[in-house]
This record gives sequence, structure tokens and C-alpha cells, in this order.
Amino acid sequence: MVTAEAFDELVRDAIDELPEWVEHFVEDIVITVEDLPPAEMVGPGRTLLGLYRGVPRTRYGGRPPGSMPDTITLYRLPILATCRDADDVPARVLKVLGHEVGHAFGLSDERLHELGWY
Repeated sequence: MVTAEAFDELVRDAIDELPEWVEHFVEDIVITVEDLPPAEMVGPGRTLLGLYRGVPRTRYGGRPPGSMPDTITLYRLPILATCRDADDVPARVLKVLGHEVGHAFGLSDERLHELGWY
């Protein structure tokens, strides 16, 4: 089992693995880890591994003064549940993070699937 501390380290590693131009972009996004998504966000047969909250970069020219920062939340327990073993976790974390960064760029789930970030 991957501990919460080890999972946090894997998230930091995944951020470091993003392309340099993406790393610069995500400096303005708060990236957090929670054990589970809020119950109202999931239902029967649905799993939520991560969530981007904010205004996609394709929809505005800059952050309005005084606005809250965009956030990406990765949900540790659902991510771990999708992995066969601890060796699968780093790649899954990177994929989920990349998927949510894609949403920050305004990419749809369909396009992210085409790009392999789903």
C-alpha cells in the first residue's frame, strides 16, 4: 500500500515530469491531494480520480484581480483503487495529473482520450 506521504511525493514527482512549458503554466494552479471526492460528485458506477476547478486558459485573457486560483485535486484512494500494485501508481498519478492539466487548457474528455490522457 502507498502511504499518504508517499503518494504526495509521487504527485510532486509527476509535476516534475511534466514538460517544462507545462510546469511553468501549472505554477499558477494549486494542486492538492484528498483521500476521496465529495460524495455528491460521485454516484453508482462513477469514479472520480481528479478534478480541475477554474477557468480554462482558452476562455480568458488573464486572471481577474482578486479571483481565487485555479485548482487541481487528485483523489488518492480512487487512484490507488485503479492500480494493480504500487508499481502502477506513479504512471497513474502522472496520467490523472496530465488529464486535469488538459482541462485547464480547455481540452474536452474526448480530446484527452484521443491524446492518451484518459
